[in-house]
Parts: sequence; structure tokens; C-alpha cells
Amino acid sequence: MSTVVEQTPVREDRSFLGQPRALANIFGVEMWERFSFYGMQGILLLYLYYSATAGGLGIPQTTAAGIVGAYGGGVYLSTILGAWVADRVLGSERVLYFSAIIIAVGHVALALLPGFGGVATGLILIALGSGGLKANATSVVGSLYAKDDPRLDAGFSLFYLGINLGAFFGPVMTGLLQTTLGFHFGFGLAAVGMAIGLVQYSFGRKRLPAIVHEVPNPLPSSRYAAYLGAAMAAIALIVVLSVLGVITASSLVTIVIALTLVATVSYFVVILRNRQITAVERKRVFAFMPLFVASAAFWSLSQQQFTVVTIYTDERLNRDVFGWELPVSWIQSFNPVFIILLSGAFAALWTRWGSRQPSTPVKFALGTGMMGVAFLMFLPFVDGGANSTPLAAMIAILFVLTVAELLIGPVGLSITTKLAPEPFKTQMVALFFLSIALGTAVSGWLAEWYTSVSETLYFSVIGGVAIVIGLMLALIARPILRLMNGVR
Repeated sequence: MSTVVEQTPVREDRSFLGQPRALANIFGVEMWERFSFYGMQGILLLYLYYSATAGGLGIPQTTAAGIVGAYGGGVYLSTILGAWVADRVLGSERVLYFSAIIIAVGHVALALLPGFGGVATGLILIALGSGGLKANATSVVGSLYAKDDPRLDAGFSLFYLGINLGAFFGPVMTGLLQTTLGFHFGFGLAAVGMAIGLVQYSFGRKRLPAIVHEVPNPLPSSRYAAYLGAAMAAIALIVVLSVLGVITASSLVTIVIALTLVATVSYFVVILRNRQITAVERKRVFAFMPLFVASAAFWSLSQQQFTVVTIYTDERLNRDVFGWELPVSWIQSFNPVFIILLSGAFAALWTRWGSRQPSTPVKFALGTGMMGVAFLMFLPFVDGGANSTPLAAMIAILFVLTVAELLIGPVGLSITTKLAPEPFKTQMVALFFLSIALGTAVSGWLAEWYTSVSETLYFSVIGGVAIVIGLMLALIARPILRLMNGVR
């Protein structure tokens, strides 16, 4: 009874732009976490492949792109661990808080430790922490609403706005410091941003509803030792494989892709075979599968902003603005700027249309197809030399990319919370993030292909495949809706 009494006012509250006030606290910590995450990632690839004289590590470009893709995939892959700990041991809110601390330590390591050792230590900690924070922040936001609350998509769009405020300012500020003072000053600013987010969140934790502290499916204490032993064995295996040369910088992205595929199949099997879920919940999980595939395809293109698009910007884009050369990382800030400008409009549009808005499968189909169109827009400018692509063309491409993202990113988070079986609330969110993990890792693998073929072939094939996937999803939208059983 006490849980219902405490959470009902939160779900009826409209004091934050028509949404529950508690959304503002999650909005804030996610904004600062994204500031640090995207600020660091905005200069990471450059740091890896720039020469030592330019302040970098001098790693081959293809290997560097693979590391960035593997790291990005690792972030979303680690949402499994964060979600499992939340659902079985600590609850979503505690995992979110501890993950924020781990992220802050990772950014400090990246800023202060020199060489590849600093990169490895920092990226591992940031990946683990970010995975725990991402899945649980999304779960906490979903807990602020009833499943049939028409404000849910709008609330996630505002949450997405907070993400992209951080994603805009992060690359701008770290890129500015990187070009004037050096890479480690840029990484240091990312650490400061995460510290601000952690302090801000600490003051607002008590305003969250009681439901976010619940452990939906508690792990029996008698099984703690077995799971701890398995975790230690896994860590030992990774260390041994690294020493033996099986896990290397060049093979890392392939390993992450393979692990993500295994984790995805395993997760679907575990959920579908669980006896606690109902027949309706099981059908909704089946409905989620084609959305998962479309999401993975979409993010394999979208996340190339940090691999292929970064290389393209460095080598092809005319970044001259009235005699001043735009830092490479600043290009990554156009996408969040457009999201900031458009997310409110999308939130208002979904709220205004209510039940008349396009269904989730249709939104996914449109988003995947539009992403393919964005990549085809590179074709008039490919295979040129330095400064051969106008800045305006890149801005137009990123605008189309952003519209596509708004049809999949916040909508995907929202539909995941709606389709999630009760015993797997947070872990279902982790399953959605596995689609992003797969797409992100594939983006690193595709970057290696990009450097070995003509740009015309690359952008034609990638864009065309995305459009075909979008069309196929549109054709099966109605059967998916039937499986969703009342959820749109």
C-alpha cells in the first residue's frame, strides 16, 4: 500500500513542463553524463590516430576506428550487467547512482593517465558505468508514468532533449580545448562535467518515487557466491586472452559484435522461456524482435558520426568559416542542435495527435528509411580531395539524420518500457540497448570497410540497404501491431 501512495502523486504531477517533477532530476544527470560522454568521444578517434607530434597516439586509422566502434558497442553491451544488477540485486536507482561514480573515475583516468594504458583504463570504466546508467535512467523515467499515460512519448522526448543538450555542448567545449591546449585538457573537461552531474543528481535522489528502489526479481542470497565466482572467472579469462594476444586492438570490434549477438539471442531465449511472463507479454516480446533488427540497422549508420563521418570531416569537409577552421569534433554537435530544436516539436506533435499518431512500427520504418536517404546524400560529393565537400551539405545530411533519429531513439525507449514483461522491466531496456550496441560495433567494422573501397560504393550500398529494411518493416507493420496487443 505504501508504494502506491508514494508513487501516485509522482505519476499525476505535471510541474516540469507538464511532466512529473522527478523527470527534471533524471534530465539533469543524463545531460551532464552525455556532456562528458560525447565530449570525450568527440576527440577520442582523433587522439587515437593523430601522430605523436600532433598530441595523439599514432594508431593506424582503421584500428583506431575499430577501437571507437568496439568501445561504443561495449557501452551498450554493458547495459546487460547494469540492468541485471538492478533487477536482481540493487534496484534501478542505486545502480544509476553507483554507475555515475564509476563514469567520473573513468574520465579522470583518461585525463590524467598517459598513453594507451590511460585510454584502456578510462574507456573500460566509462563503458561499464555508462551501461549501468543508461539502462537504469531509462527505466526510472518509465517508472514515473503509467503504461497508458499519453504523456509517455512526450516525456521521453524531453528526456532526449536533456541528452542532446549535453551532446551539443560536450564536443564543442572539449574540441575547443583540444585544439588550443591539447587532448588531455579536453578529456579533463569531460571529467569535470561528469562530476557536476553526479553532485546534481545526489541532491535530487530523495524526490524519486519509491518504485525505483524496488528489486523486481531478487536474487536469492544463497546464489551470490556462485555469481561472484563466475564474474571473477570471466575477468580472469579476459586477462589471459589479452596476454595470449587473442584479444587485440584490431580484433576488438569483431569480438564485441560476436558477444552482442550471443547476448541478444540468449536474452530473447531467457525472457521467452520464463514462466513468470504471461501469454500477452510473450507476444509483445515477439513483436519487439523486428523492431530490434531495424534499430540495430539504424544505429549502425547513425553511430558512424564517431567513425566514418569523423574521418570524412577530417579529410574531405571544407571547415573554413570566415577564415577560421572549425574543429573536427564540432561537426558532431550539429545533430544534437537539431534534436534540441526539433524534439519539443515532436513531443508536442505526438501529444496533440494522441491515439491518431503513427504506430511505433511505422515510425521505425520511416526512421530507418530516412537514415538511408541521409547516407545517399553523400554521393554528389564523394571521392574528392581535401575541402571538397561544402559545410552546408554536411549540415543538410545531419538534419535528415536527426529527423530519422527522432523517429527511432525516444520512440524506441518508450516502446521498450511498454512492451517489457514485469519481471524484466530494466533488462528489457538493456535488450533495446543491445540493438544500439550491435549497431555501434558494426559502425566501427564498417569504418574499416570504408577505408578500403570507393566512397561511391560505400555510401550507395549502406544507404540502399537501410532503405530496403525500412520498406520491409513498413510491409509487416500490421502483423507486428497485432502481436503488440493494444500497445502502439
